[in-house]
Amino acid sequence: MLTVDLSKGCPLGIDTIPVLVGPVSYLLLSKPAKGVEKSFSLLSLLPKVLAIYKEVVADLKAAGASWIQFDEPTLVLDLESHKLQAFTDAYSELASTLSGVNVLIETYFADIPAEAYKTLTSLSGVSAYGFDLVRGTKTLDLIKSGFPSGKYLFAGVVDGRNIWANDLAASISTLQALEGIVGKDKLVVSTSCSLLHTAVDLVNETKLDDEIKSWLAFAAQKVVEVNALAAALSGNKDEAFFSSNAAALASRKSSPRVTNEAVQKAAAALKGSDHRRATNVSARLDAQQKKLNLPILPTTTIGSFPQTVELRRVRREYKANKISEEEYVKAITEEIRKVVELQEELDIDVLVHGEPERNDMVEYFGEQLSGFAFTVNGWVQSYGSRCVKPPIIYGDVSRPKAMTVFWSSKAQSLTKRPMKGMLTGPVTILNWSFVRNDQPRSETCYQIALAIKDEVEDLEKAGINVIQIDEAALREGLPLRKSEHADYLDWSVHSFRITNVGVQDTTQIHTHMCYSNFNDIIHSIIDMDADVITIENSRSDEKLLSVFREGVKYGAGIGPGVYDIHSPRIPPTEEIADRINKMLAVLEKNILWVNPDCGLKTRKYSEVRPALTNVVAAAKLIRNELAK
Repeated sequence: MLTVDLSKGCPLGIDTIPVLVGPVSYLLLSKPAKGVEKSFSLLSLLPKVLAIYKEVVADLKAAGASWIQFDEPTLVLDLESHKLQAFTDAYSELASTLSGVNVLIETYFADIPAEAYKTLTSLSGVSAYGFDLVRGTKTLDLIKSGFPSGKYLFAGVVDGRNIWANDLAASISTLQALEGIVGKDKLVVSTSCSLLHTAVDLVNETKLDDEIKSWLAFAAQKVVEVNALAAALSGNKDEAFFSSNAAALASRKSSPRVTNEAVQKAAAALKGSDHRRATNVSARLDAQQKKLNLPILPTTTIGSFPQTVELRRVRREYKANKISEEEYVKAITEEIRKVVELQEELDIDVLVHGEPERNDMVEYFGEQLSGFAFTVNGWVQSYGSRCVKPPIIYGDVSRPKAMTVFWSSKAQSLTKRPMKGMLTGPVTILNWSFVRNDQPRSETCYQIALAIKDEVEDLEKAGINVIQIDEAALREGLPLRKSEHADYLDWSVHSFRITNVGVQDTTQIHTHMCYSNFNDIIHSIIDMDADVITIENSRSDEKLLSVFREGVKYGAGIGPGVYDIHSPRIPPTEEIADRINKMLAVLEKNILWVNPDCGLKTRKYSEVRPALTNVVAAAKLIRNELAK
């Protein structure tokens, strides 16, 4: 994190601070190893962990560190008293080791609760406290009600999680108020969190138009904003920079490309209904079965098939105008034909077209929706070594024309089996984008839902009888504070229902979820009212099934994943059959589907073919056993 020290009235420049995950958050964010008793307390390991932290701190001091930052983001959660006590105990134990260095405790991503604030500001050996004042606006009230004398306040007024230019005038006003509370020499201007979550530098974006570009600030620009705010507080305000910032904010507010009155009106009209399909899911499944005539334990995949080097080359060359549209369509059609033939050969019941035309499940749709902008080099780390380029939602969202009907119709024409239309849901598009910050996220989500609704209804008109609307990121967007869960789940689930409320009973709506533990939101998942949900299960050691063992009743179709696609390992038929039997112990056979955990985009055909062969064989094996 870049910080600016104002203690001598002007910026001192960049000061490197070693950053460690704090010991308590390290444990609270950990998971017990497989096989460990549920009653095991992670905090019981605190003494052992602290011994390691003492060694690390000693090494940093010996290397000349004058500041050490501990990130303790769990302080913004709703923590029980014994967890708050762990912070007091941990930093009391570390106090003597930390003597001689300045210690900063950073929190971020939400407001800090009053009890946690009290605990934090009472910790032993701590010199400074950092707060996210972008997403933690209520924290300002806590600071105003009392801040420890002689301590530094790292004021996170520049947003580290989004790409919009800072409102410098508003930030200065906030900082001046804080200056009166903590003292001029104890106020440090900072970003709200690390800059890991935003793209690197706008200089690398040569294709964004100047107007939109003027509204943005990537990591490099946020550093400039931090310095400008610090300088202004010190009496060295860059008037030209502040004027340029004010002009850009005014431009964004008044730009006709941001507001679409028809979209605003349509979204406002949504508030009169909760958008539920008129027929209950049991009756819909009966109507769908009469039309689709599927076997017990129907097999399907999640959507994507392997993206080969050749396939990526075709898309890249088409984008660069190196091949014609005719050549591109021919190549993609041939790839779809191969995917369809493979699935028919393997005897899969409900097919997918493999998504060969798609680069990313969000970017593909954003490129075809109004209100979205795209970067060339705006890469952000997703997980591990995987990076993504999130779209930028800058204005009201609408769908100018059909996005997937052409390819889905072409795929359906190649087979007599049901072909799934494949869409990304509104909540996932929202959560995997850089979202406009000038209206509530729920409003933007409703707009996206209306666009996807148009696409769903066009797919249905084109003869697509099974439509999957992926909501991989619905759980991911759940707020950190429990008090905010109900509101988020209400509008996010409502957004999903909006997308498919207008279809016929005989049109089967699927959704897919992955990358999360869903047990704590299972009732909201049921409330989505999808006909079928395919959901990650194998990768999470079948934790999903425990919720059904505990008595939750699920009446819609459900396909807990039978193998982990993130591994190259090919599961044997017997292992998959065993998983299906475990599912049948808690789920009715007439609602159970058999499918992988997730899409197959990252796998090779040499892995996919034998794995899916075993999936189908296992499903047939269990069908035969059930028939007996």
